[in-house]
Amino acid sequence: MGRRLGDQASRPFENFGSFLRTFVFSILSVGPIPAHIAFIMDGNRRYAKKCNLSEGAGHRFGYLALMHMLKYCYELGVKYVTIYAFSIDNFKRRPEEVESTMQLMEEKIEELIKEESLVNLYGVRIHFLGNLNLLSESVRFAAERAMAATAGNSDAVLSICVAYTSTDEILHAVQECCQEKQDEIIKLKSSGYSLISTGEDEMDKGQNTINVLDIEKHMYAAVAPDPDIIIRTSGETRLSNFLLWQSSDSLLYSPSVLWPEIGFRHLVWAVLDFQRNFTHMKNKTKKSEVSCWKSLSLLIEHRLFWLVSVLALSLAIIHLAAS
Repeated sequence: MGRRLGDQASRPFENFGSFLRTFVFSILSVGPIPAHIAFIMDGNRRYAKKCNLSEGAGHRFGYLALMHMLKYCYELGVKYVTIYAFSIDNFKRRPEEVESTMQLMEEKIEELIKEESLVNLYGVRIHFLGNLNLLSESVRFAAERAMAATAGNSDAVLSICVAYTSTDEILHAVQECCQEKQDEIIKLKSSGYSLISTGEDEMDKGQNTINVLDIEKHMYAAVAPDPDIIIRTSGETRLSNFLLWQSSDSLLYSPSVLWPEIGFRHLVWAVLDFQRNFTHMKNKTKKSEVSCWKSLSLLIEHRLFWLVSVLALSLAIIHLAAS
């Protein structure tokens, strides 16, 4: 009975929160919206230590934070989200910690593909990026089931980097390119095609060379465009071997909060920062357009400030009425 009353009491605040997000997002939508946001989820273990929780509890709170951020991103209209879930370097941690993390990962992967999950609610297709052969068999099978179960979803994309580092991704792409070119040469030889007599022509056409597009085609992260924003919590500005190839033009946002503490306001400020720097990042607009975007960015920030002030007053009134 008490729980039911508690749920009923919290429902108006949930509805109000949903209204608030919709209103804020409608203002942000006046400007450019990032197509792809990537997250480095830093600080789960420090959060557990800070709150005197067990080590695994930090990761569980981190998962809840992830679900909230995914919801906010998809409500805003961000189609691609990439998360750095587990680095290859993380396998060097204590065996019991790695095992605990793998068990939690398998559990949460299964939750992701339930019928009522956020993934199915927003039509999200899941990709797992990395050297999946390094995972335990049960976790790898869970990842494969998730990718198969969501293969028909097309509204949004969630890329989960697990057993991943950027250097491993680049090495894998180069190896795949070399193997592909070698297979092409063997195929030409077997068909009786003379590489000696026409080799120079083929080289002129770039047929037997590896270029940037060839490498990018074989990247794990080829399923999504390069990220517009990379958000790393804990105030760290290092990329830690994450999307190094893809992040040359990305905006890095580093709030000081630990990952389980990240909230709606951090996403809003990241998007505002992206909009302020949009023309500089794209570097293709005229000066008049740059001035226009700056004015628009200031207008959006002014409206948001006004909105927050009004909502703070509204919340105070609701709180007083409830008491």
